[in-house]
Amino acid sequence: MRMCACRGTAGVAHVSCLAEQAKILVAEAEENNFDDVRFMPRWNRWHTCSLCGQHHHGVVGGALGWACWKTYVGRPETDWARQLAMSVLGNGLYGAQQYEDALSVQEARLSAMTRLGASLENRLKVQSNIANTYKHLGRIDETIGLLRDVYSGYSRHLGEENGHALMAATNYAIALVEIQRFKEAKPLMRKTIPVVRRVLGENNEVTLRMRWTYAKALYKDTGATLNDLREAVETLVDVEPIVRRVLGGAHPHVSILERHLQDARAALRACETQPSSDSRDGELDEVEDVV
Repeated sequence: MRMCACRGTAGVAHVSCLAEQAKILVAEAEENNFDDVRFMPRWNRWHTCSLCGQHHHGVVGGALGWACWKTYVGRPETDWARQLAMSVLGNGLYGAQQYEDALSVQEARLSAMTRLGASLENRLKVQSNIANTYKHLGRIDETIGLLRDVYSGYSRHLGEENGHALMAATNYAIALVEIQRFKEAKPLMRKTIPVVRRVLGENNEVTLRMRWTYAKALYKDTGATLNDLREAVETLVDVEPIVRRVLGGAHPHVSILERHLQDARAALRACETQPSSDSRDGELDEVEDVV
């Protein structure tokens, strides 16, 4: 199996082989007392393809999560590898869309971190994961409240331009758009998108998700102007090939993005064929709202 961003025959491997390679590399790093700079690339083999550098998704991510947890579960609760393995398992279950199981693991992880005195930054990471899982389970009010708190916590603790704060802003914006709270979501994204593009770069997944979420907010808003719809289509046309190149054509984000582009184009065509007296023709009054 593969489920990463590799093309052709690259990246295809037995899941058991991927797990065994990660296990061996981590054991060697521990034996040689590697520092974090040399150690973490080896640990990341539990969830990231060594060839394309993208996370494994779907059932491969879930299987590696279980393999990682089974490898280190026998260690004491305070052992760093056992703690990280719980995160790998929770993220793997989430990626495999096993949300109830993922939530159980994530909540257990947060409880352990609280008992062991983990840093605020690390606890916020897990809270963000929990909030995203809430969203898939339909617990919308809890999702919005927790994502808002996570974004606020990161911004106060690390600054609004920190990578974790930018990811939290993206997750918060996505949740707002999904419940159609566009008036709250669009100002947040207008403020954050230039920062994300500058700090994380054009090819970063957080940057791409923030941009296509903004386009989604533009075309799905019932008050969208002609300029809004044109910007939505232009943004999605620009983002789609980048997502396909960075994440690979088989990644689920690609099909989601293609659907958004189809819907945005349909909304634009419908608006362009309306009589000029239609209320949407007032786009000039809205120019100041366009990034």
